[in-house]
This record gives sequence, C-alpha cells and structure tokens, in this order.
Amino acid sequence: MGSVPHVVEDCFGLLKLYSDGSISRSTNINFNIPIIDDGSVLWKDYVFKKHHNLHLRLYKLTLASLTKIPVLYYIHAGGFCFGSRTFPNFHNICHRLTSELGVLVVAPDYRLAPEHRLPAAIDDAISSLKWLQTLAMHGDIGCDTWLGDGVVDFDRVFVMGDSSGGNVAHYVALRLGMGLVELEPVRVRGYVLLSPFFGGSVKTRSEEERPCEVFWNLDMYNRFWRLSLPIGGAKDVSLMNPFGPSSPKLAEVNLNPLLVVVGSDEILKDRVEDYARSLKELGKKIEYVEFEGKQHGFFTDHLFSELAERVIQLIKGDLLTNFTNIEVDTPLLEIIYNQLPLLGYISRYDS
Repeated sequence: MGSVPHVVEDCFGLLKLYSDGSISRSTNINFNIPIIDDGSVLWKDYVFKKHHNLHLRLYKLTLASLTKIPVLYYIHAGGFCFGSRTFPNFHNICHRLTSELGVLVVAPDYRLAPEHRLPAAIDDAISSLKWLQTLAMHGDIGCDTWLGDGVVDFDRVFVMGDSSGGNVAHYVALRLGMGLVELEPVRVRGYVLLSPFFGGSVKTRSEEERPCEVFWNLDMYNRFWRLSLPIGGAKDVSLMNPFGPSSPKLAEVNLNPLLVVVGSDEILKDRVEDYARSLKELGKKIEYVEFEGKQHGFFTDHLFSELAERVIQLIKGDLLTNFTNIEVDTPLLEIIYNQLPLLGYISRYDS
C-alpha cells in the first residue's frame, strides 16, 4: 500500500496542498465584515468566461450620470490563491471606489492557484477586458438595459490592482504595451498598483530587515509563490520579477502611465520602490507614492480611514490629469496634493 498523502502546504487552514497533488479548500471563511449597501450604488454580475464559469461584477451610481462615465477595473488581492468579487472586503472596496470616483467599476474574478497556476490569473484579466470590448462593439452580451445606451466611456478605461492584483495589472499593462492584445475601441489609459506583489530569488533590504508585519510575513509570501508559480519554474521567473533575467525588456514596451502606492513599513516596500525607480530610469511615466509607517493592506483593511480617503483622492487626481491629460481646476489638485504630507506621504519618480 502507498503512503497516506500528507499536507505539504497549508494556507491559514483554508487551503491545503497534499503530497499526492490533491487540494482541499474550505468555503467557511468568517469575514466578520458587513456588506455596504446604502442605496447609492447598484451592482450586477455577468459571466465573462463561460467555459471557466468566471464572473465579473459591475458597479454604477444609482443616480444616472449626465455624461459618459469612465471605467475602472479592480483586480482583487489574495496571493493568487484566494479571493472573489463576492468577498465582502473586495465588494466594499468597489462600492467605495464607485461612490467616490463616479466611475463604472468592473470587478472580475480569476482562476485561483494552485488549481490554476500563473499565468491563469493574467489570462483571465485579459479575457475580462475582451468582454468589455465586446460590450463596446456590440452592446448585446446580456447587459440588457442596465447600463443604458451611450453611458460608458470606453475611451477612458483604467486598471487598478491590489497586491497580487497589482502584479496582474502590471502584466496586463505589459501585454497591452507589447501589442499582444487588441482592444479597440476600448482604450486603457493608465494603471494603479496598490502594493503590487512582486518577488525574486535575492532578498531585498526590507525583506531582510522587516520579514514580519503585524499580520503578514515573508514565509506567507513565499508560500503563495510556491503555490502560484508554474511547477519547476525558475526562481526569478518573469511572473514574479518584472526585472528578472527571463523578463521581457521593458525599455521597448509602450507602457501607459502608472501610479504605484506602497507603505514604508511593508515587507514589499523595497521591491515596489525598485520597480518604480527602474521604470522611471527607462523613461516611463510613473508616479511612486509611499505612505510613512504603513503596512500591507493599509488602504483595503481600513477603507473608511482618513488615510484611505487620501489614497482615493490621489487616484482621483491621476485619473483626472496624468492618465488622461484633461485639465482640471488648480484648486482641486492643490487640495489633493497639499493635504497628503499631513499623513506622511512621500512622492518620488513623478513626471
């Protein structure tokens, strides 16, 4: 008789990988987070990748807009192994972004690791953008009259990724910038990366000096990489390290503007800052924002804090100006940027 399979990877007791390759997941997750539903925002689910049973959720303001509304994709966090548009924390983020920014938020699910290892999540994010392209071209993919005719501005689309979702957003930007995906008439104007989850075989200074935060630690991050990267892949595979030896040469890629945000006390801080600095040195349009004394999840875990409001206003400022070249009143920008230093805001590498 063969040996009894044993656990080789265990994520919070919710996800277990066994020695024989089998996987068990628990759906009993206690979020203890109430779902926001104050009547100001409507949402609706649609299938965008039928053969994988993948859904996305659209959010819009209850009050109809008199002008076309831009689109903001929100790609959720979860170490590539957890997460869904239905999770209360991610739902609440999308609700708040819709309410504050007045945009159409699109929250796509993606296939999770280790059942579906990278680049599955990136492929699915691209598929969700192709869904939007079909909507723009034909308007007959099940959205009936929920959006209305001529409401969506498909020429102003933005992609925002949170943690592992920030990693996905980078690789979406890479594929689009390399001309590997055709989205006309949809036009992605820019990207927002919140504490993007990158890695590498050599530890950074922040990983050496701060291997533990209040909740997260480097062992957890390494476990996510073991579960999500292709089996047998190199330690510096391009899917974890945008500037690794096997990564595409970004100097030749036409990247749209990026806003990159991180906390100064995050394990990932140096990796994220190195990413921003390297792109800036390549002449890319990038703004790097660092919040002093903050750890991973400082925005998403404290969605109604004063700091979260500043992050939203920062995003709003970039959506209005850097990403679209639309002129806005100087007082608005002064309010957005002059108040940020009160909370330990640092900005470098902005064009």
